[in-house]
Amino acid sequence: MLSRVLLLVTLLFTVLFSAPVVAQAQQPATPVSVQKLKITILSTMLADQGIGEWGFAALVEADGHRLLVDTGGRPDTVLTNLHDLGIDISDVKEVVLTHNHGDHTRGLLTLRQELMKKNPEALSVAHVGKGIMYSRPGADGKERNYVIGMRKQYEAMGGKFVEHDGGAELFPGVWLTGPVPRKYPEKNWSGLGKMQSPQGLVEDNIPEDQSVVINTNKGLVVITGCGHAGIVNTLTFAEAQFPKTPVYAVIGGIHLFSAPDETVNWTADKFKDFGVQYFVGAHCTGINTVYAIRDRLKMSRKSAVVGAVGATFVLGEGIHPGELAQ
Repeated sequence: MLSRVLLLVTLLFTVLFSAPVVAQAQQPATPVSVQKLKITILSTMLADQGIGEWGFAALVEADGHRLLVDTGGRPDTVLTNLHDLGIDISDVKEVVLTHNHGDHTRGLLTLRQELMKKNPEALSVAHVGKGIMYSRPGADGKERNYVIGMRKQYEAMGGKFVEHDGGAELFPGVWLTGPVPRKYPEKNWSGLGKMQSPQGLVEDNIPEDQSVVINTNKGLVVITGCGHAGIVNTLTFAEAQFPKTPVYAVIGGIHLFSAPDETVNWTADKFKDFGVQYFVGAHCTGINTVYAIRDRLKMSRKSAVVGAVGATFVLGEGIHPGELAQ
């Protein structure tokens, strides 16, 4: 009898700790409109304060709530930049990982380990999209999914993954898209990687790619990590959830650094259709892409800039780009 009880306990423990919590998809009912919003870039390539790197992270502060989006490419970059910028995020409980790539996730363990010394709940909840735990085997057979590699350590430190297969409201007015439906054939990934999906070994199109959408009194503010699902697909999905609401600002990486002019121009034209008034193209967007979109939409250096470490977007004020990105 005792052995059977122990077996049941073991099975229960395995179920609880071997799979992330699955969140139910939500639909905006009566959307809350955020009145105060500040977004600060904590990791990207360009920096005139802090350290630049191939990676992305941003802090969202919305009506008194705080959320970290991605954690940078190297273990200690975001932690260092927080120190240099004089920002304390030990009160931030939740982090969004936009997808599995290391340039967005490698800082999580370091941040959790250091911040929990001050607040045990700091970065203890990681919101991820369905598919992020799929194996990504390399040609040499080694695992290429960084999230799988760090999962046990994160959970051992009290961290919890919450998996989303659809939209979810994280805070009033602050929404997570979950995996984005791909209406348009935007192929914003390398095409070289493989993924072990329920259908077998297939091309890794980063199915878990998700973004943060903030409903403000001026329109939607969309924060992307790499936009592997396609920035136009992401904006299309966001608009569908908030009908007749323009996209006020796009901030983050949209993975068009090597895209042909035709793709960049098409994206810019779609930005115009969505009503985009501010654009901070960070990380994998590409410097030329930012300038091309700015020129095509006749935006100014005040409304469309290259993202830099320490740069901020403040609702009602606009972009504070830093010295190099002006």
